[in-house]
Amino acid sequence: MKRFHVHVAVTEIAKSIAFYSAVFGEKPVVEKPDYAKWMLEDPRVNFAISNRGVEPGVNHLGFQAEDEAELEAIHANLQRADTAVVPEKGTHCCYAKSDKYWVTDPQGIRWETFHSLGSIPLYGDDAASRSGELAPSCGGAERQTSCCCGPSKSTAAAVEATAGCCAKV
Repeated sequence: MKRFHVHVAVTEIAKSIAFYSAVFGEKPVVEKPDYAKWMLEDPRVNFAISNRGVEPGVNHLGFQAEDEAELEAIHANLQRADTAVVPEKGTHCCYAKSDKYWVTDPQGIRWETFHSLGSIPLYGDDAASRSGELAPSCGGAERQTSCCCGPSKSTAAAVEATAGCCAKV
């Protein structure tokens, strides 16, 4: 069963953790100095917050698949949505390694669909950059503003260029 995913960018992580813990009636299952995540069962949602230097507000929405087959079924739906689909396989983001597909809706809201493959000790590019390999979402000069939680602008532009006139990334 899929789980709805919401990621909100915040300015003060400690105050936001306290607020959302009170709202949800439980503490986060992952809590880091720059990130927190609640895996709620009622409603069934993966709710995450971070303060990684991006503008506060809804960062992206999405669906977390429980297995690869469910992710590929969601991917098939995305391909019918008349928008560019940006794949990211084995990417490191938000303290997890995941396979993902990204789309952008007509209003410009990014949607992430993903299947988590396991946890990692760091937020994202920090782990990959040490090994000399950057995940697609953590590339180049965009690292400080777009690492994790979205494909790099160069990856998105490449997909858009091949997706036709009506593609949005």
